[in-house]
Amino acid sequence: MRKLLVCIAMSVAAVGAQAKDWSTLRFGTDATYAPFESKASDGRLVGLDIDLGNEICRRLNAKCVWVESDFDGLIPALKAKKFDGVLSSMSVTPQRAEEIAFSKDLYLTPTRLLAKAGANLLPTADSLKGKSVGVEQGTIQETYARTNWAQKGVRVVAYQNQDQAYSDLISGRLDATLQDEVQADQGFLKTPRGVGFAFAGDRIKTGAAAIGLRKDDTDLKEKIDGAISAMVKDGTFRQFEKKYFSLDLYEN
Repeated sequence: MRKLLVCIAMSVAAVGAQAKDWSTLRFGTDATYAPFESKASDGRLVGLDIDLGNEICRRLNAKCVWVESDFDGLIPALKAKKFDGVLSSMSVTPQRAEEIAFSKDLYLTPTRLLAKAGANLLPTADSLKGKSVGVEQGTIQETYARTNWAQKGVRVVAYQNQDQAYSDLISGRLDATLQDEVQADQGFLKTPRGVGFAFAGDRIKTGAAAIGLRKDDTDLKEKIDGAISAMVKDGTFRQFEKKYFSLDLYEN
């Protein structure tokens, strides 16, 4: 009997050890990608992803903690348990899905080439041959450019964050940059530093963004998916979307 009680106690302890407390949710983000995530003048994190994350936490009765990281360090930091989810306009790709799990899709992430107005460039290897194109490290845009252009005479230059790429575009060290369409429209073209620049060519369809999660945190994924579905159903997502831009992120 004593041995049986010890076994039962050990089993209960094991279950308790596996149970996770989600009263605090830590989201990792790269705050250089307005209007999805950036810093206000007072140092606060702002943007669509920040609003979505805070609302998810509210619905799950959890405290939100935001952890800043360069984009290419987000997945390693998630796997190292420095935070619980990646909420940073991260597109779902087969390569990333091998390493981490993803929530339900949040929004579409079409890609656009950006260059000086009148540069007559197109998002093709033939048009960009001999040119320098900036991308943010670890993004789907970097993967696309290296896969489709780099071996055909296009110089693909990776940066730690998007602001660095824009700085070199403005200074003339780059001929173009490749990034999320909405981010480029709201975070660059509609700001003073975007004067004289424009989209070059058509959209490149590059999938949808979601929240990156560890594969073994299935209970957290279920909670977050439920919150996302509820936000879409009751119109909260659309309210956040309209706060930042007029584009419908569900139309590609």
